[in-house]
Amino acid sequence: MATPRVSFEFFPPQSLEASFRLWETVQVLAPLNPGFVSVTYGAGGTTRKLTHEAVTTIGKNYGLNVAAHLTCVEATRDETLEIAKSYAEAGVREIVALRGDAPKGQERFTAHPDGFANSVELIEALAATGDFTLRVGAYPDPHPEAADSMADVRWLKRKIEAGASSAITQFFFEPETFLRFRDACVKEGIEAPIIPGILPIENWNGVKKFAGRCGAAIPQWLDDAFETARRDDREDLLATAICTELCDTLIGEGVEDLHFYTLNRPHLTRDVCHALGVTPDVTLEKVA
Repeated sequence: MATPRVSFEFFPPQSLEASFRLWETVQVLAPLNPGFVSVTYGAGGTTRKLTHEAVTTIGKNYGLNVAAHLTCVEATRDETLEIAKSYAEAGVREIVALRGDAPKGQERFTAHPDGFANSVELIEALAATGDFTLRVGAYPDPHPEAADSMADVRWLKRKIEAGASSAITQFFFEPETFLRFRDACVKEGIEAPIIPGILPIENWNGVKKFAGRCGAAIPQWLDDAFETARRDDREDLLATAICTELCDTLIGEGVEDLHFYTLNRPHLTRDVCHALGVTPDVTLEKVA
């Protein structure tokens, strides 16, 4: 089995406890030599300042290639591009460009009157600066607002044509979900790399709620397996085995890159990476 290239997603902290958890996560996973790490926005862009601080601190203290998330939510075009400019000035060279979810209390995304209407407009504007490598989101299960699965493929193609160089998928639970999506993208003429997003399952009930909000299909066998594991107090063992098997199957199908949604809880991700042959580089171990 080939050893994959890995990358990790972190959340910006919103409390002292969360801050400690973020830095522990970075310290545990940085030695695995990720190709890049990304830092999210909170829902509705609520952590914009915190995201900027986390991005610049991780890059400065750990020497990692950090990709900052940037969305269209509740900001004018000028405000959004000013944030991008501040990233460029701080040495950030990658952005994950997303439309973003609706702010809390709203059911659907509504563009700011003076803002970007969608992710394609945002990508075009960022690409025009020439300052960044742009990554975008992709949906192997239909996005909740998509008319059908092909709508997501066609929209991804528009984002690539607008200036994005690669895509990271929403998480999924079965390898066939990603492989079908990858095949559909190839058939549509998309040549840019599509990196599967992997969510190690720390808390099954929480993941089910998350999946419901973003449209990820939940297989019945997985729900049954975690119900049995809960009774036997073996949830962590099951989570590691299922995630490792998912990644191993994808690698066997030619996938070379894996992007892990860590939820700032690093140990399950680390264990899966170790099982896949991704081992620490001791020269990268550094305490901030």
